[in-house]
Amino acid sequence: MKQRFMPAPFRLAVHRSHSGRGLFAEERIRKGSCVIEYIGRPATPRQMKLNRGKYLFWTSDTTMIDGNIPANVARFINHSCAPNCEIEIRRRRIYVIALRAIEPGEELSYDYGQEYFDMHLAGRCRCPKCSEA
Repeated sequence: MKQRFMPAPFRLAVHRSHSGRGLFAEERIRKGSCVIEYIGRPATPRQMKLNRGKYLFWTSDTTMIDGNIPANVARFINHSCAPNCEIEIRRRRIYVIALRAIEPGEELSYDYGQEYFDMHLAGRCRCPKCSEA
């Protein structure tokens, strides 16, 4: 299973999306594949409060990754209540794993969790599934 956490060199591209910009598959991605690693600078809760970043990811109780760097295209993965990816954290590294087969042209998504919406969007989800309701 070690291989699962080595991101494959999938062709991905940032395009316009319902949320502004999103990350899209340019080739088929198999269920269970490690799609991409979410990279960034290590940050502490104190730094988070100063920066007020939206691209922060907790890796432990005391540290997080600030993904607001140009090299991190994974930061463009949007939320969905019906996601095609999930997050797995291994040794303070963040990986995006395909929950199902993803077709070319399909936008990548994962569930950000309620805490994100409470902090940044007044508790409201804006994904396509919730916008239809």
